[in-house]
Amino acid sequence: MVIIGGGIIGLSIAYHLGCLGCRDVVLLERNELTSGTSWHAAGIVGPLRSSMNLTKLSIYATELFASLEAETGQATGYRRTGGLWLAQTEARLVELRRIAAMGDLTGLRAAMLSPAECAGRMPLLRVDDLSGGLWVEEDGQTNPVDTCMAYAKGARQRGVRILERTAVTAIHSVGGAVHSVETAGGGRIRCESVVNCAGAWARQVGALAGVAVPLQAVEHMYIVTEPLEGLPTPFPIVRDLDGGIYVKADAGKLVLGGFEHNAKLWHPATEGPDPGYLMLPQDWEQFEPFLKAGLNRLPAMETVGIRHFMNGPESFTPDTRPLMGEAPGLRKFYVAAGFNSIGIVSSAGAGRAMAEWVLAGEPPMDLWEVDIARIDASMATSTFLHERIPESVANQFEMHWPYKQPATGRGLRLSALHDALAAKGAVFGAPAVWERPLWYAASSAERKLPYSVAAQPWWPAAEREAQALAERVGLIELSPFTKIEIDGPDAGRYLQWMCAADVGGPVGALTYTQLLNRRGGIEADVTVARIGEERFWLISGAATRTKDLLWLRRTAAACGDPTIRDVTADYAVIGVMGPRARELLQGLTSAEVSGPAFPFATSRVIEVAGAAVRASRVSYVGELGWELYVPVGAATAVHGALCAAGERFGLGHVGLYCVEACRIEKGYRHWGHDIGPDDSPLESGLGFAVDFDKGHDFLGRDALLRQREAGVRRHLLLLAVEGATPLLLHDEPVYCAGQIVGRTTSGALGFRTGRSLCFAYVSCAPGTARRDLIGRTYEIGVAGERYRLQALPRVPYDPAGLRLRG
Repeated sequence: MVIIGGGIIGLSIAYHLGCLGCRDVVLLERNELTSGTSWHAAGIVGPLRSSMNLTKLSIYATELFASLEAETGQATGYRRTGGLWLAQTEARLVELRRIAAMGDLTGLRAAMLSPAECAGRMPLLRVDDLSGGLWVEEDGQTNPVDTCMAYAKGARQRGVRILERTAVTAIHSVGGAVHSVETAGGGRIRCESVVNCAGAWARQVGALAGVAVPLQAVEHMYIVTEPLEGLPTPFPIVRDLDGGIYVKADAGKLVLGGFEHNAKLWHPATEGPDPGYLMLPQDWEQFEPFLKAGLNRLPAMETVGIRHFMNGPESFTPDTRPLMGEAPGLRKFYVAAGFNSIGIVSSAGAGRAMAEWVLAGEPPMDLWEVDIARIDASMATSTFLHERIPESVANQFEMHWPYKQPATGRGLRLSALHDALAAKGAVFGAPAVWERPLWYAASSAERKLPYSVAAQPWWPAAEREAQALAERVGLIELSPFTKIEIDGPDAGRYLQWMCAADVGGPVGALTYTQLLNRRGGIEADVTVARIGEERFWLISGAATRTKDLLWLRRTAAACGDPTIRDVTADYAVIGVMGPRARELLQGLTSAEVSGPAFPFATSRVIEVAGAAVRASRVSYVGELGWELYVPVGAATAVHGALCAAGERFGLGHVGLYCVEACRIEKGYRHWGHDIGPDDSPLESGLGFAVDFDKGHDFLGRDALLRQREAGVRRHLLLLAVEGATPLLLHDEPVYCAGQIVGRTTSGALGFRTGRSLCFAYVSCAPGTARRDLIGRTYEIGVAGERYRLQALPRVPYDPAGLRLRG
């Protein structure tokens, strides 16, 4: 096994591979250890992140750094200082309250403070312009170089070889998998896998293997002051989020840095073939806003000189999350890079997770939010990265508004219906790269709505759309759906192995099912249409397109190697939903679409407005309806015909936000939020979609049988807030009898029911029935406020499914 890159991430992976008993490991560093980005890192250890799993990964650093020093005898410089997160606005204070709840869920000690209490924690602060703050007891700092050397020493003690001054010049593959690496001295190392930990150079290393690594380095700056008398000990990490800065102490001096607006791009090629310990030119004009913000927050800095200006390369990613995992397109080529200036605190958890991932061939926990497979190929181009990355840098400390959409790098993937929908008033966002209508504006004012941390300004538009769905008929843009065609003599056998449900129904049958991993966790949530004897379509969400293809192709060879094709771009998809959907569709086709002739969960080709269209009778919004899969060349004509014929039915267009609310009203799960690789169908209430007796073994069956025998330890419940409509998002704590018993996975205001709804996993004693959790009294914490929750025994909208199957 070869690790490329001797920074803190590569060294951590080497150390953790050694801890797992893996001895045949060599780490290659083109210069000297830490000479890339790690040597000039600020060394802040902040374990509280924006999600549950990222926080779990980061918490491990607070455990490992101290023990690593004791284990190796190499000082790391780690110390806990506590940290202050400051808010200058009420909106930011709401964001901090939500972050504090993440601390409660993960066992971190996080407390909200008044401005005066912030001053009490750090007397040098100016606080008269603050709304409040957040104190995190576990915040701290470490010496990056010393910590790297501790990792290196621990790795060597376990038999890992570390070669400095050994640049990789080529990466060879055979049969679509890594085979060997070639070094500058002409040496060649045969290897089973490669881990690209080259940091700001990771994109160039990826190119050696023909792998796109979507990150971009920028010039990233901080200053170090002269010694300042009277600094508190310990000096807490200070993050003035609205000021865009952080401050920490270092041997009696202050370190001041921030996240640049209009960050200057940096390219490795400008520094020659073998740079190390790079110091880029000072740029006081770029740094001036940080200096002003620092003097405002810590007036004592006005009396002290500046000893050092540090400007070095740091890599960032399009969505400000790291890139980890096996790269699409080349088996056994792994990436662990793009840590967006939090590589030090990430190193422990990322190193352990990547070591386990490489050895097992699958991640040890749900790491979808950092999986490199989440990134669409279109986001790896230089043109896109040059536009998006400055926004990503600034977003680190920018206000993290709910439902915030990127402003740059837009228009990468447009459906065939884009212009037609824009003419109908669509307001577009770019989830999963595709431009999709979020809502439809009825006026110019609705096209430019502000962000909010409470009631959403787009709620009235989404409510109109929900009314059209419930009372008349709505059209929904579904073209970004992932569409995968699987055929060949063994296609049916292969899908029976991959799917938990029985997909062996007659031609034309639609089957809702999950693809499981060997632990029984849900790797994909899909609908399978049997469109021929040995020909199937597998439909899943837009965001998981690359991941789903990889998951299918990794296992295909063992089941007859059926043909697997991505046909996403070949078809536009129009959802026709609502009580008058049948009337509308029947007026445009000679096919019979009555209930008896075209029952629910059926898929067949019909003619619509002169085009051959695959119509699948299924609905993610819980209304009577069809998904029409239209060849892209006919999409505009079919959409136009639907609009023209729909005028007499009061047709409306429906955006993504309304769809999300409707699916929660129907209790439909969303992969990546409510279900994922760590969640089984039995825990998430999807046991009805598992057929243990279908006559075919399937991946994950044994694990589910063991879980069924032992009894699950948690259940996914659908809950409603009583007497209020707070903004529900995800990761809000759920309480029972004053104790945290779970967390939400997604939430929305249901416009057809008028209720704030959420999914939440609630823990229980093994074997406890779901019905036994329903009658309990629950509360939810939302931005520091508590609300009563009612666990619902049935979905609140059309629980009998009469509208859906009408």
